[in-house]
Amino acid sequence: MLKTKKGFLVLTAILALSFVVMVGCGAQDDAEQLTVVGSGGYPPFNFYEGDDVVGFDVDTGAAIAERMGVELNYVTSDWDGLIEGLRAGRYDGILGSMAITDDRLEVVNFTIPYYYSGAQLVVREDSGITNPADMDGKVIGVVTGTTFEDDALELGAEVRLYQDDNQTLMELINGRIDGVITDRLVALGGMEQISGGEQLTLAGELLRLEEMAIAVNKNDEELLEELNQILQEMHQDGTLTSISQKWHNGEDITVK
Repeated sequence: MLKTKKGFLVLTAILALSFVVMVGCGAQDDAEQLTVVGSGGYPPFNFYEGDDVVGFDVDTGAAIAERMGVELNYVTSDWDGLIEGLRAGRYDGILGSMAITDDRLEVVNFTIPYYYSGAQLVVREDSGITNPADMDGKVIGVVTGTTFEDDALELGAEVRLYQDDNQTLMELINGRIDGVITDRLVALGGMEQISGGEQLTLAGELLRLEEMAIAVNKNDEELLEELNQILQEMHQDGTLTSISQKWHNGEDITVK
C-alpha cells in the first residue's frame, strides 16, 4: 500500500513537471512570434491569395519580424474590431494600413509612419461626376470604422458601411451606390484587379493626406520603441522603398 502511494506521488510529480514544461514551451513559442493583424480585404496592402494573406503590409511585417529574430504571425479580423482586439491583448500590433488620428491616439499608441497616402473619391466613369462637391445628397460607400466616413459626411452624402473595399468597389461597379471613398492606392489597385474595375475612375484630387503607422497597445512601450527603431532603419536602408516598389508599380509611398 505504501509502495503504491509512493508510486502515485511520483507519477503526480512527473505529470505536474510535464505540465510546467509544456506551459513554458508555449510561452516561449508565443514570445518567438510577432502577431499583427489587418482586415485581409485591403489590396494591395493586405489581402488573400488563396489561403495566404499577402501584400505591402504583410511584407513590411515580415521584414520587421526578421530583424526582431521572430516569426511573423499575420492574422485577419473585421476592421471595426481591430483596436478592441489589440487592447484586449489578442495582437501585438495592428499592421493594416491604419491612419494616425487624434481619436485613435486616445486609446492606442502609434509608431512613426511607414507610408503615406490619402482619401480618394471613386465613381463610375459614366456617372458624370468629376468633383467631390458633386456628391451632396448622393450615396457613398466606405469601410466601417474608417476615417473615410467623416469625409463622406463632410461632402453631404449618405453613408453606407461595408466590411472591406472589395465590397464597396463591387457595389459601385454594380451601380448600387454613387461613389466610394477609400485610400487612393487601394482604389487604383481595385480598378486594376477587380472585375469591372475599368468602369471606375478617380474623381478630383486627394481629399486629405494620411500617415499610416502600426498601432500598439498603450501598455507596451518597449515594443513601441523597438518597432520605431526598426522602422527608422528600414526607411534609411531602403527596405521600405523596395517593398513599396514591389506592390505599387515602382512607386515609393514611404516618403511624403
